[in-house]
Amino acid sequence: MAQWLRKRLADKDTRRIFLTILGGKLLGVGILIGVIKGVDWYFFSSAIAEEAAKVPEYINPINTMWTLIAAFLVFFMQAGFMCLEAGFARTRETVNILLEGIVDTCLCGILFWAFGFAFMFGAGNKFIGLQYFFLHGTPETYGATGVPILAYWLFQFAFADTCSTITSGAMVGRTSFVGDLLYSFGVSGFIYPIIGHWAWGPDGWLNTITPAAFHDFAGSTVVHTIGGFVALAGAIALGPRLGRKFKRDGGGMPPGHDMTIAAVGGVILWFGWYGFNPGSTLSAMDAAGCGRVAANTTLAACAGGLTAMFYIYPRNRVWDCGITVNGFLAGLVAITAPCYWVSPLGALLIGGSAGVFVVLGVDLLEWLRIDDPIGAVPVHGFCGVWGTLSLGLFATGQYGAPTPTGADNSAAALVQGLFYGGGWSQLKAQAIGSFSILAATFAVSLAMMFALKKVNLLRVSKEGELEGLDKHEHGGPAYPEVMGSVFGAGYSPREETQAAPSASKVATSSV
Repeated sequence: MAQWLRKRLADKDTRRIFLTILGGKLLGVGILIGVIKGVDWYFFSSAIAEEAAKVPEYINPINTMWTLIAAFLVFFMQAGFMCLEAGFARTRETVNILLEGIVDTCLCGILFWAFGFAFMFGAGNKFIGLQYFFLHGTPETYGATGVPILAYWLFQFAFADTCSTITSGAMVGRTSFVGDLLYSFGVSGFIYPIIGHWAWGPDGWLNTITPAAFHDFAGSTVVHTIGGFVALAGAIALGPRLGRKFKRDGGGMPPGHDMTIAAVGGVILWFGWYGFNPGSTLSAMDAAGCGRVAANTTLAACAGGLTAMFYIYPRNRVWDCGITVNGFLAGLVAITAPCYWVSPLGALLIGGSAGVFVVLGVDLLEWLRIDDPIGAVPVHGFCGVWGTLSLGLFATGQYGAPTPTGADNSAAALVQGLFYGGGWSQLKAQAIGSFSILAATFAVSLAMMFALKKVNLLRVSKEGELEGLDKHEHGGPAYPEVMGSVFGAGYSPREETQAAPSASKVATSSV
């Protein structure tokens, strides 16, 4: 090798080419080093670097990024809701569900910017906020959180969007698209933010209950109970889908058309809940609190899914996927209020109980002949109430509240439930808050839904429902190739109904 190299270098042309290449590479390295030095001098000299890195004292960058990441996770839950509802529903209303989720999100964003955020988080009185309309006059941060107001707005918008989307689950298959838009306007613009102000507003009246204030860490009441009982009002006003026979009449819940996307949608919601619950600390500095909330969220979901599956098995002698999905969602809903203040054992008991309650809730609606195709009312409404009350039972008395710089575990801030020696005061506050919000939500929502029904804007026509919402409202089905191959060019939803398994053979637990 050495001999070959000496021979090559002895050639004049070879030496010239080698030196040219070597010189070019050395020149390139020199230029690169010069550029690096120049950039370092220009952008990172001590004076300039100090100015660029300067952050206002009232802004907490770490907490801001934590809040934004949580907001993105909560927003992604919309994909989960769309998949879950579409999978549990029938083929002929899939496009309707997808578009309703998209448009509801767009509408909620505009309304929450215009006046929803003002009603909910602006200072005003004990019942409604009266500042920050169109986000005018907002401070740099929301309160003492250290989080910029627009980052906080984005996080809370994702919550508002979740509440409105919950409502649609019980109204699938027979609500006109205009009706969807109108009730979404009412929920996102008025019902959710005004009633939510009572618990989460800076001067909401539920914060002044004595001797213990009402607590709802991430929304078992404010998001899920409100969404669930608006859904119940809508299902009552609409009535059941055409041809729906209930168990006491010899029928049962029609099967969903695609359990694959339903189950995947449920797991997406579980993933998004890690923004919902841990993100509600608004403080990455409270590392122990964030970890505890995330662990409690996980354990409650696991317990809810398993207890629902095992509880329903003796009835049907099948391992039911649908009820298992709704079981872990019920556990997630229930742990949302108490997640910061309970132990892992408490989270298991709360989530496991929710897995039983969701089955009982489905049975109750079936007996009352209320058609809830997705199970929105038992999962969000009933288990939201249970989760809020459970805080008054299982709060350990060890934890106070998150702050921008960590946890406040001073004696005055600690939350203690009945089972841990705290007496009845916290449970009483939880009951007052939960049932006040439940009653107000249900009364206002029932009035709104029946008003829309009175002017024939809530429910689609009989012909439209028989034709299928996708074709009637949106111009075509979600699966045109499948529809054509199965039913041919003359496809009609009436034929789909005849071809589907008999509803009387389907267990009512499959929601």
